[in-house]
Amino acid sequence: MRNGGKDISESKAMTLSVAPMIDWTDRHCRMFHRQISQRALLYTEMITAPAIIHGPRARLLDFSPAEHPVALQIGGSESGELAEAVRIAADWGYDEINLNCGCPSDRVQSGCFGAVLMKTPDLVARAVAAMIAAAPVEVTVKCRIGVDDQDPDVVLPDFLRRIRDAGVRRVIIHARKAWLQGLSPKDNREIPPLDYPLVHRMKAEFPDLHISINGGIRSLDEAKAQLAAGLDGVMIGRAAYQEPMNILGPADREIWGQGAGAEAFAVAEAMKPYIADHLAHGGRLHQVTRHMLGLFHGRGGARGWRRVLSEGATRDGAGLALYDLALAEVDRAAA
Repeated sequence: MRNGGKDISESKAMTLSVAPMIDWTDRHCRMFHRQISQRALLYTEMITAPAIIHGPRARLLDFSPAEHPVALQIGGSESGELAEAVRIAADWGYDEINLNCGCPSDRVQSGCFGAVLMKTPDLVARAVAAMIAAAPVEVTVKCRIGVDDQDPDVVLPDFLRRIRDAGVRRVIIHARKAWLQGLSPKDNREIPPLDYPLVHRMKAEFPDLHISINGGIRSLDEAKAQLAAGLDGVMIGRAAYQEPMNILGPADREIWGQGAGAEAFAVAEAMKPYIADHLAHGGRLHQVTRHMLGLFHGRGGARGWRRVLSEGATRDGAGLALYDLALAEVDRAAA
């Protein structure tokens, strides 16, 4: 269904998500995360609209049906290009299409997309309206609270009002400004102060919007506190990647009341058929295992697991035998 006809209650299921992260949340990462949580919404890396239109579509857009629910994040600002990219991506069957209005990197600024779009809310409204008209699934927006010298208390409600009026019903707000000059992308994730109260005020001002909060959330308990305070969803990035069992492991049980929670060894075993298939089709071990280095974070043997995979998975011929050696490091510590 188009956004305009979508019951907002359908979006309530999107309570916890893993943030789109360039170079991190590729399809191997998402398959790994899906072994840990069956319910968390997973996002692709950002893919630009021109890349979808003109690039190698299968390589960019392919994913396994086992990854559902999975969302595609698109970067761009030109309404026609974005609509065309959405029409192309529709054939892949994503559960959501998200417009990036929050990435502060130099590359996205030069392309006039990402966080710089906070300066042009009318352009964003036209873009999402075009995307919604082309999309068979919900179109959402991920944004910052403002950029540079903007006053977030003024800019953010105006931005939300315009995209809501264009048909958007779900928004993810990174609760920091982005400084487009003077701070690196890494600094922009850490230095601008977080303003969680502003995001909560936006939920009060826009009760018809499904609002998720992003930025600085390091534990599932912190996520649950945000939900208990009235927000509809929480998006977690680096913590979910670096400590996946601490964030996603208990999530299905504690957020959705389903299942007993994942166990790290079971997740490692569940990944073996996927890894074997990847290797059989010419892939390399490290392409998968680089995302799995944090699987045993905080447990005995975690250092050995990381060492064996970091040192060996890039070597020619590395396969499941090396993977089992890494697992043996954890087994040895648990004995």
